[in-house]
Amino acid sequence: MDLNLSIRLLETNDDMRLIQILEGEVWGMAPIPTHQTYTASKNGGLLIGAFAGDKLVGFSYGFPGFMKGKSYLCSHMLGIHPDYQQMGIGKLLKDKQRTLAQEMGYDLITWTFDPLESRNAYLNVSKLYAICDIYLENCYGEMTDGLNKGLPTDRLQIEWWILSDRVESKWMPKDVDYKQPFELSKSAKGHPMISIDFGAILENNNGYEIPVPTYFQLIKKNEPELALQWRMKVREVFQALFVMGYVVVGLRKSDEDVQYYQFVKRSTIPLNRRNEGESQ
Repeated sequence: MDLNLSIRLLETNDDMRLIQILEGEVWGMAPIPTHQTYTASKNGGLLIGAFAGDKLVGFSYGFPGFMKGKSYLCSHMLGIHPDYQQMGIGKLLKDKQRTLAQEMGYDLITWTFDPLESRNAYLNVSKLYAICDIYLENCYGEMTDGLNKGLPTDRLQIEWWILSDRVESKWMPKDVDYKQPFELSKSAKGHPMISIDFGAILENNNGYEIPVPTYFQLIKKNEPELALQWRMKVREVFQALFVMGYVVVGLRKSDEDVQYYQFVKRSTIPLNRRNEGESQ
């Protein structure tokens, strides 16, 4: 498909109405009011669109955040039209977001995503080189859209230190012996099941790998009870590792029906700008 793709800032009220149309096509839920997105765009927010010709096919929406004396960009939404997904448009939007946020004076961008959506995880930590060590239980409460309906809306909170050596040099840990404290099996319908060995986690290894299903939405559809089991077990093991000082640093892709999150100690990751000392 010849996309004739272009990326630009979304700044006008007409742009905000285009976002509303795309929100409905992506999520099938009530869109954000245009007065809110327009106001955000004029007050430290950042809205970016991907156009195939004249058609808006992807967008990102972020607004300014502030906590404990630190300002950052809260990247709240990234949506791609269903006909244009898995074409790399999300990565293009995030790269443009990084460039423009840097020009605006930001050095940190945050957002959340479902830890059981492995495709999103791969983009966030293995292609953008963000990290995360915050697990938010049932972050948005009950949601009724197709992706979220029926389960607690647990999320991981991303930290994208856009000026760091981790991001600029695409830093990944080397020579890590990733321990795998789990056993995998199959359900009666052939979906992956997991059992966690928490005793092995207490051994304080230099790295861990934890699997998540490759096709979680299929499990939700076919075996909702198993989907809930995955939600609760991933919640428990991620929280345990975060308390011990580990962070998610990558997602190892495999040809199996699971993909593998990789954890290392936060203190080993170069999160400051080059030659500026220790990690954040």
